[in-house]
Amino acid sequence: MRRRFLSLSLLTALLAAAPAGCGSSSTTSSPTSSAPSATASTPTATVGISTASVSKLGVVLVDEQGHTLYIFMPDRHAKVTCTGACAQVWPPLKLASGQAPKASGAVKSSLLGSATDPEGGSVATYAGWPLYTYAGDSGPGTDSGQGLNINGGLWYAISPSGAVITAAP
Repeated sequence: MRRRFLSLSLLTALLAAAPAGCGSSSTTSSPTSSAPSATASTPTATVGISTASVSKLGVVLVDEQGHTLYIFMPDRHAKVTCTGACAQVWPPLKLASGQAPKASGAVKSSLLGSATDPEGGSVATYAGWPLYTYAGDSGPGTDSGQGLNINGGLWYAISPSGAVITAAP
């Protein structure tokens, strides 16, 4: 009887915790990719986008934690197409209601914007491209997602000029 009670208690605890993790497209790669958690911890109404030099790619866009930001070629420079399981591997740089992307480094404010996420909310864009991080990047300064052809298309870093960087890492 005690074992059944413990199992039921554990199941109840897991089910109670599950909604807190559902609906977010973030993974362990970047807390910035989930705007609601960033908003909860900071009172700002922006999501920072900056630049950094990354391996053989040169200067690329990065999020507030220094993680490389990628574009997805099937987005066709216009709309978010990476959703569901794709967004678990490639978390979009989400904006909470009222948030806006903020430029720093060599990022051009005039190229920042947002696109509607089919799963709800908005995603930061640059030169029209929705921006994503990659769960496979081990940390700041890495570019493991560069040139990958998965989830239905190619993934590339983007330069401060707004040009897609197609060079191999």
